[in-house]
Amino acid sequence: MSQKKTLTHAPAVGTIDHYQDLYQNFRWEVPAEFNIAEVCCQRWSKDPQRIAIHYEDAEGNTSTLSYAELQTQANQLSNLLRAQGVKAGDIVAYILPQRPETAVSVIACLQMGAIAMPLSFLFGPEALEYRLQNSEAVALIVDQSGIEAYWQIRGNCPALKTLITLQCKAEDSLIWSHTVPQMPADFTPAMTKATDPAILIYTSGTTGAPKGAVIPHSAIIGNLTGFVASQNWFPQPGDVFWSPADWAWTGGLMDALLPTLYFGQPIVGYQGRFSAETAFYLMEKYQVTNTFLFPTALKMMMKVCPEPKSRYQLKLRSIMSAGEAVGDAVFNWCNDALDIIPNEMFGQTEMNYIVGNSIVQWPAKPGSMGRPYPGHRVAIIDDDGNEVGDHQIGEVAMHRKDIHGQADPVFFLGYWKNPDATRNKFTGDWCRTGDLALRDEDGYLWYQGRADDMFKAAGYRIGPSEIENCLVKHPAVANAAVIPKPDKERGNIVKAYVVLSSGYEGSTDLITELQTHVRGKLAPYEYPREIEFIAALPMTTTGKVQRRVLRLLEEERIAGRL
Repeated sequence: MSQKKTLTHAPAVGTIDHYQDLYQNFRWEVPAEFNIAEVCCQRWSKDPQRIAIHYEDAEGNTSTLSYAELQTQANQLSNLLRAQGVKAGDIVAYILPQRPETAVSVIACLQMGAIAMPLSFLFGPEALEYRLQNSEAVALIVDQSGIEAYWQIRGNCPALKTLITLQCKAEDSLIWSHTVPQMPADFTPAMTKATDPAILIYTSGTTGAPKGAVIPHSAIIGNLTGFVASQNWFPQPGDVFWSPADWAWTGGLMDALLPTLYFGQPIVGYQGRFSAETAFYLMEKYQVTNTFLFPTALKMMMKVCPEPKSRYQLKLRSIMSAGEAVGDAVFNWCNDALDIIPNEMFGQTEMNYIVGNSIVQWPAKPGSMGRPYPGHRVAIIDDDGNEVGDHQIGEVAMHRKDIHGQADPVFFLGYWKNPDATRNKFTGDWCRTGDLALRDEDGYLWYQGRADDMFKAAGYRIGPSEIENCLVKHPAVANAAVIPKPDKERGNIVKAYVVLSSGYEGSTDLITELQTHVRGKLAPYEYPREIEFIAALPMTTTGKVQRRVLRLLEEERIAGRL
């Protein structure tokens, strides 16, 4: 896994470099008793004018929720759950999109010592059933976006005793609008330790059943160095946050909702499908200053509106991006079209916000993941857990302790009811990510893809990100995914699935043009020998391309022919 690779990327952007001072001198301060709900809501609720959430849905309905109102409604929901027998340590699930009640639900669970389990409204019945069964959740809060999936599996979750419904009805459910407002508005929070479990999030992974990562209360503290840095020293006066990232996932919950509430700033919640036009509309209307946008979203915005400054009055001052490599095409568009250098970030549910950039404190290198954020000891290791040298490909891993020997508070506690998977996640004190990268001589990490995304073609080791980034630079390409296609002579050939930009049609001439485009910019063995046009790429709910789905499609096609 330690293949050598020479970097030929663009030079660093920016001249200020305070990185070493920030990284070497940072120390964690984690209190023994700590609760996310207290720091994200209760301490701000004394100010009735402080806005927590600006809400809008696809039909144009709007509302605002203050921190005082958020705390009152959370108290009422906590009292309702307690009256239903929910106690500290119990799992409370909720299937809710970006809406005020989502924030109310997580605060209500955490302040009573229960474990909040966010579930995406995009889950089908099987995905939902597995998580509810495996977690043994005792209560579920659901609105119209998730009730149909729940209705199909309601009889298969015997541990689930309490159902609370929002804007929908179900047999034996407690209707939120009828029950929550009737409960007392005062609630005495539970005393929790920083190391107590707070959130249970199931990770999809690439093989096997989803694993439930148990996140402690201290994880919000571990997130802060990365959040503050990637958002160009958040908060500043007047900061408003928005991200299309689903609040049911780590990216939406831990990279957007909770850290924004931690600092007592307003966040925009939008209940509706993402589009480039909607993104610009929301950022202009609510004068959004800070955002987290997946590379896929940025690519869509770049293609739909190449010159946004001519159409929108934006106040945006920082962009964090994660999930896939941004690539220099999108990087340069953000810089030229938005006057913002995007800060790439890397992390996982198990240990989030661990590597990234902060253009106001250290230079960015287009295409780089960045450097380890203060408080996190990150290395590139081989299969045996040994650190590899500069410019060698290995697996990104993080040590249980920082450079000063202190325990890193960002770590998950383990996988729910799966001690074997928890042990396999570690090699000694190194927690493995399954993502490949290399480190340059300045300490910047360069993403090389998932360990299971790398492949060999004609003896060459190939990562998809660089080829995909090159394809997207062509005006005809809105998005692309590169995979290996089995081949008798070469073992594999490079195949690209391409989503075309509006106004373009697939043709043999365009295939030749795209192949020539890549061949002229990358190594000869990296150009896609086969290109297939596709209406949309298979994506996870967190915005990552599911290359595995496309690989299986190719294997099935070949098996069918044989």
